[in-house]
Amino acid sequence: WAAQLVSELGLDTEAVHPATGSASIWSRGKLRPLPDGLVLGVPGRLLPVARSGILTPLGMARAGLDVVLPKRATDDPSVAEVIAGRFGREVLEKLVDPLVSGINAGRADRLSIEVVAPDVAAVARDNRSLLLALRKRPPVDRTKPVFLSLADGLQRLVERLDEALRARGVEIVTGARVTELPDADAVVLTVPAFTAADLVGGKAGDELRTIEYASVSLATMTYPAVPLEGSGFLVPRSEGWLMTAGTFVSTKWPARRPDGRVMIRCSAGRFGDDRHLDIADDAALVDRLHGELSRAVDLRGARPIEWRVDRWPRSFPQSEPGHLARVARIEDALPGNVFVAGAAYRGVGIASCIRQAREIAARVDAATR
Repeated sequence: WAAQLVSELGLDTEAVHPATGSASIWSRGKLRPLPDGLVLGVPGRLLPVARSGILTPLGMARAGLDVVLPKRATDDPSVAEVIAGRFGREVLEKLVDPLVSGINAGRADRLSIEVVAPDVAAVARDNRSLLLALRKRPPVDRTKPVFLSLADGLQRLVERLDEALRARGVEIVTGARVTELPDADAVVLTVPAFTAADLVGGKAGDELRTIEYASVSLATMTYPAVPLEGSGFLVPRSEGWLMTAGTFVSTKWPARRPDGRVMIRCSAGRFGDDRHLDIADDAALVDRLHGELSRAVDLRGARPIEWRVDRWPRSFPQSEPGHLARVARIEDALPGNVFVAGAAYRGVGIASCIRQAREIAARVDAATR
């Protein structure tokens, strides 16, 4: 959906892809490359997982039981229910939770698999063994990049969309506070759920307020040139680190590499872990994350040459089990001319939000004809 919009806006020539797609997990005291054959961390083959050393021998043995365990049906289960039930706690904690939680800043035991991993959910519904079913899937085409960005950054997508809309006569007003819903043919709210709740009130507002959010902080740091391999690494929750992930920006996106330096972005914060909010001083947060980064990466004793901290309070909505049913209740309770869209409803991420925007636009068009 995002790639389609990029093309429609004439930005194809500005599209760029990562130079590397390989990533690692901090496990058992070192960085270990993620094995091939994973679908959001779920193994499609066990041999690459065994070779990676991410799991203990006991964890590997438990994962193999997936092929003999009976199928268990649960209505809208959490990611943890499905994955731990099939493969055991180690696969969940060391492979799946870091990936799924990294995307959603959440917890695998509180995230609906139907929302955050619908492909895996469909396989689990239709098959007894996840391992055997995923093994039968067509191999991933490694020549087609999964990720897409723009040479000057994704802000360019927003700017170009703004230009295209204004060229069509759309009036865009920014910096204006909305305190009540206007009398209009249609109103689309793309604000956080807790903000939408205050605007719509009633039963819809009550349901909107139950959507919880996680906060995240990012520290982007540059260092003297040091060897970095892959696009970065993830840190399982069970390790107890403040850092949840480290992205090797200058390796993943070489065009953005500072001359003679490397750039690394460290993430902190996920649902239930707000320790980063307790570190109010940005310099202190950088020091803490630099210390953890030094354990995983040989920085050769260097300190950050420069750094920047970006904080995103209450920015990652949590799709708990039963979330899609809750969204349906919200939509049923809204006035007929009011619609909601965005990361709080049917998936986080730019692509998911673009998909939702197109679907809502079609519904608005049908409702106002």
